[in-house]
Amino acid sequence: MILAALERPTASKTDQAGAAVLEIRDLHVRFGQAHILQGVSLSVGRDPIALVGRNGMGKTTLCQTVMGLNAAAGGEITFQGGSIKGRTPNRVAKSGIALVPQGRRCFPSLTVHEHLRLVEQGRDVSWTVERVYETFPRLAERKTNGGTQLSGGEQQMLAIARALLTNPKLVIMDEPSEGLAPVIVDHLCEVLRGLRAEGMGLLLVEQKLGVATAVCETVAIMVNGHVATVMDAATLLADEAAQNRWLGVAQGGH
Repeated sequence: MILAALERPTASKTDQAGAAVLEIRDLHVRFGQAHILQGVSLSVGRDPIALVGRNGMGKTTLCQTVMGLNAAAGGEITFQGGSIKGRTPNRVAKSGIALVPQGRRCFPSLTVHEHLRLVEQGRDVSWTVERVYETFPRLAERKTNGGTQLSGGEQQMLAIARALLTNPKLVIMDEPSEGLAPVIVDHLCEVLRGLRAEGMGLLLVEQKLGVATAVCETVAIMVNGHVATVMDAATLLADEAAQNRWLGVAQGGH
């Protein structure tokens, strides 16, 4: 099981498969006078966990800080037992964490195939360019198109494929279903559920509760810069009062 602590944890958490893959403890981030992350604590194990919350709660800042894109003012981040706090983004990526950023961030000057070749790691790995094209046939059809010549759904496929080609141990996805048609979202959920079967860790940041609960059995809720509570996904999905309390509105579907 993947566990997140209530407010301020006092003990280390583990999942059913052993020690947590990613441990965030009492993490603080400040931008000038703004105290964005206020003691975030979260443990991500072998099972996927969804992180939900209203806009402006600090979810994207958390993703970026884990990846080394923001400096932490306090706290600790460990990955597979070793500290990664303060590492540069390239060193975090090399340690085995991949980020699918909000907004996709595809390069207009590179074709789909060039995006993929840029990060491929050879043939003796689980995720190859050939497997990407099998998983996302639309990318194979559009392989000579530039990154910004794709639809929103195609760009998201490309952003996810780019992350998977690094063959990470943990993928952090920031709002992957944003702006996508329901049929694309369904395919996305299917792909993400498959990652779990392969043993790849997943931290899924989502606004859509239906997507979060379709992929993850555990949901951590972020409020005002910290993890306020953790709930069983099915329980939260069925409890409109809890949705209203933590998320502002009941939002059961995609």
